[in-house]
Amino acid sequence: MKKVILFIGLLLLGFTSCDNVVEVDHPVVDPSDFLSQTTPIPDYSKKIMDGVYSVVKGSDKYGEQVVLKWSGTNLSILSSKDVGYFVMQGGSLDSVIFLMGYWRFRVNSETGPANFYISREEGGSKLLSGDTTNSTIILRGSYGNGTNLPNEPVVLQYLRPFSDYVKQSDFYILAHRGGGRNSEYLGVSENSIEMINLAEGYGATGIEIDIHVSTDGVAFLYHDSDINLRLTQKSVIWGKVEDFSWAQLRTFIKLKNGEDIPTLREALEFVLEHTSLRFVWLDLKSGKDEIPLVREIQKEILERAATMNRDLKIVLGLPVEDKVNNLLAYPDYQNIPSLCELDVSLVQKVNSQFWAPRWTQGTQTDLVRQMHSEGRKAFVWTLDEPAFIQSFINEGEFDGILTNYPSLVAYYHYIR
Repeated sequence: MKKVILFIGLLLLGFTSCDNVVEVDHPVVDPSDFLSQTTPIPDYSKKIMDGVYSVVKGSDKYGEQVVLKWSGTNLSILSSKDVGYFVMQGGSLDSVIFLMGYWRFRVNSETGPANFYISREEGGSKLLSGDTTNSTIILRGSYGNGTNLPNEPVVLQYLRPFSDYVKQSDFYILAHRGGGRNSEYLGVSENSIEMINLAEGYGATGIEIDIHVSTDGVAFLYHDSDINLRLTQKSVIWGKVEDFSWAQLRTFIKLKNGEDIPTLREALEFVLEHTSLRFVWLDLKSGKDEIPLVREIQKEILERAATMNRDLKIVLGLPVEDKVNNLLAYPDYQNIPSLCELDVSLVQKVNSQFWAPRWTQGTQTDLVRQMHSEGRKAFVWTLDEPAFIQSFINEGEFDGILTNYPSLVAYYHYIR
């Protein structure tokens, strides 16, 4: 009897441990709503601020230097130490620039609030006037840990602008699963609209998202083949995610942090209308031939992007040969934007504009150059090891990297 009780206890422990709950104290940003009283920072000021900065105070926490990069209303401050980054928003008041947000280490759950200011004398006035003659820009501020108020000093000083090579490059920083995985406890769920909304703050210029299809023909975002506690909250329905109608999935399933599963159309419309992301990699994971359905949505969103003068690429990702064969059977397949992860002969056969091998195959410079000579681009996936990220950027010739650490890829790219 004791053995039976012990077995049941271990079985229950196994089920509960699958939920893998980790408590993360997400900081409260701008609790007094101070930024609502400020004036938005002009785009020309943001361009002047972009660059490489030394960490005068706080280097023990964030390293010796960081990168500052604006994307829309988000300022990303990127560090190589512990895959650290800040995500800030800002405004100006009386020629002083104020920045408020949070910091995070991606390799663990450490996070906290942060704020900075740039005084009139230390760059505020000249930045707001668009004056580039004086490169003195100093950000003074503080950070806190967890939900504690910022009380530890941090000072950043402008070192240099981005190099001409960086400014002229067309390098893509692609965030995995819309921006990050559930295992990184970012406060929102992978493959959700909420995650896509955060991707640019992490330094990404594009995203990869995973596509499945419901029984009634709705394409939606979801990574695994089954409904499970890694991706969702407890539900009354279980099994293969593609064995349910869209109404059932939308009614009964909530993602890990409480969000609805988004349709592909909802996700692409959000990218188009609410972000400045330049690339969307649709990783086709359905057990069905989803290409006719996904192609129509892709075509519609790309046509809308063209009318908006948006530089947006959306590609069908082909991870296995079955998907290649499905695309080959589709009319006018040669002109459908696609990305092939397989041998270059299949890239050529289907006329994919992008080749994307696994990073473990190395930099493959000869094949990358071959792709370039054919007018194609080459990405590598899914690269997270910091030392290899640095070497692939400095020694390889890939046009982009898919990663769970977009802030680190961005850091090493922008310091080139």
